[in-house]
Amino acid sequence: MNSPFPFDAVLIFSWLAMMLCAGVILRSAIRFFQYFLIPACIIGGMIGAVLLNTGVIGTHHSNFEIFAYHLFNISFISLGLTAGGEHSASSSRNRETIKGSLWMALMQGVLFPLQAIIGGLLVIAFNAFGFELFPTYGFLLPLGFVQGPGQALSIGKVWEGLGFDHAASIGLTFAAIGFLVAFFVGVPMVNWGIRRGLAHNTPRELPGDFLKGIFSKTGPRETAGEQTTHPANIDTLAFQAALVGVIYFLSYTFVSFISSLLAGGNATTVWGFFFFIGLGIALAVKWLMQKIGIAHLVNPGVQRRITGWSVDFLIVATIMAVKFPIVWKFILPITFMSAIVTIFTLWIVVFFGKRLWLYHLERTVATFGTVTGTVSTGLLLLRIADPDFKTPVALELGILIIFVSPIIITCMLLVSAPLTWGWSLAFTMAVFAGIMIASLIAMLVLKMVGKPQY
Repeated sequence: MNSPFPFDAVLIFSWLAMMLCAGVILRSAIRFFQYFLIPACIIGGMIGAVLLNTGVIGTHHSNFEIFAYHLFNISFISLGLTAGGEHSASSSRNRETIKGSLWMALMQGVLFPLQAIIGGLLVIAFNAFGFELFPTYGFLLPLGFVQGPGQALSIGKVWEGLGFDHAASIGLTFAAIGFLVAFFVGVPMVNWGIRRGLAHNTPRELPGDFLKGIFSKTGPRETAGEQTTHPANIDTLAFQAALVGVIYFLSYTFVSFISSLLAGGNATTVWGFFFFIGLGIALAVKWLMQKIGIAHLVNPGVQRRITGWSVDFLIVATIMAVKFPIVWKFILPITFMSAIVTIFTLWIVVFFGKRLWLYHLERTVATFGTVTGTVSTGLLLLRIADPDFKTPVALELGILIIFVSPIIITCMLLVSAPLTWGWSLAFTMAVFAGIMIASLIAMLVLKMVGKPQY
């Protein structure tokens, strides 16, 4: 049938939507998924990956990579517009909360470099045994684990243009494994802590709505935000989405301009930082709106829904974009690297979590979920130990990006240093080691490391 209009993009969106709905149904019906709190986006993504790789879904993996890349950028722009709401650092003067958030940021300052060093060393080891792994292969580990699928895809796609074949698919595979680690290791860990009496607020049994992932007919509901524009003029959701679209265009224009000033690999690499640039422009726009007195038109609740919407679809798209033949080709290094990084990450998080001054279990599981998945994953694990978010840890996760951004930006530049700056792998790992040591020293100076509490 010949259609007068192209349907490719809409059909990709439809496939993502169907996989999400399938995930919602399965999460609500199967106790295994409920026990490990596997989100619908991961369930749907796995189903979609099987259907796509077996040819049931007749389209190319790259279409889902494109969707994932843009959804990732949208999520950061929306996050920037949310800043200044109820979860911002400016609204919180609680010294404990700021200290806790800073501890989480410094933990990422330890774990991102550590995972990068492990990845780099394992690349050297595998190549010594006859493998021909690309020099930055191991750096996809922290991109997938600590940073999540969006960053792994963005940087991986840039690296493909610099000679690293299948980098995006390998990065997405590490990200998918990270999510599995977060739930299949994180959930038993938090349950163990609860049985040991480590939860600050002893949690009651998790409600059925939380386990099934859908609200019942008679259960309590949460609001999705407030209207800031009159529907006779423009729908509030349309206006909030329009703000995201305007900032996306400004970000694209800025990145295009910067790219035109650079040459070679640097010009390509800057597109991998589109999400950070989008976040920065969103923060600038929000600041400008505050200065001219119209910041009230941005509703944090609705913007969080846009962020959540984009992240859910992003995760489905990234998992579906994983190419099984590529995974099979590199199954040994992928499996071995993931296992080693999981062991070290778990040990480091638990080691320092035991030495916290307060909220040991809550901060430990929230950090573990964040450095193996995303902030949303950390919140899911936290909610098992702290169902009503009575501790300040949820707020600490909300303002984490303020403290962790300098560390992450530096590390994101370093992972590409062997390609864009010509650094050797050994020298790059040495710089990562410096960041890790600096983060550890900062934790000691700020008295964030004490005696083991359990």
